[in-house]
Amino acid sequence: MRFGLKSATLATALTATLMLTGCGTISTMAKLESGAGAEASRMWDRWVEGNGDIAIATTWERKVAKGVTPNDIEQILKQVATERNMKDVGTLPLSKELEARTGQKQKLLTVYSFCTPTTARRMVDFSPHMAAYLPCRVTVVEKEDGLWLYTLNMDMMVKMGRKLPSPLKEEANAVRDTIWEMMERASKGEI
Repeated sequence: MRFGLKSATLATALTATLMLTGCGTISTMAKLESGAGAEASRMWDRWVEGNGDIAIATTWERKVAKGVTPNDIEQILKQVATERNMKDVGTLPLSKELEARTGQKQKLLTVYSFCTPTTARRMVDFSPHMAAYLPCRVTVVEKEDGLWLYTLNMDMMVKMGRKLPSPLKEEANAVRDTIWEMMERASKGEI
């Protein structure tokens, strides 16, 4: 009898919570891009697989093929940016900075930054919080098993949020496609 009462109390509390928060959730869901739930589910799965590491859930990674050099990666990233009309806005050679500070050889860690200024402005006008994601970055990380590329999961950015108005939606998808192409081509050494 006691178990039944606790279960009924828990069920009542859960139902009340869902009813109180459901209205906001339902109205928000109506404002989301098509496929937002599927993208959220993929992120959730990666979060669980990563033992709760939010960075795993919110990023893309690519293992760099054997024989592809850091110089190859840099050239490919910059070439794709030029081909897709994205501006190269800087490079942070963090491992070189650490070597200069410590006098010791460091594993490679370099951050490449790219931006499409008009799209960035429109995105920030749409949601000022998007400024925290600017500019787009691709980072080269040397690990024990070789070089890896990491970047923000751009699908999360364009598929999971509020519906983007035209032409921002098309522009954001073009940026997403450019970063995807950078990751693919650089990881394979496709100049």
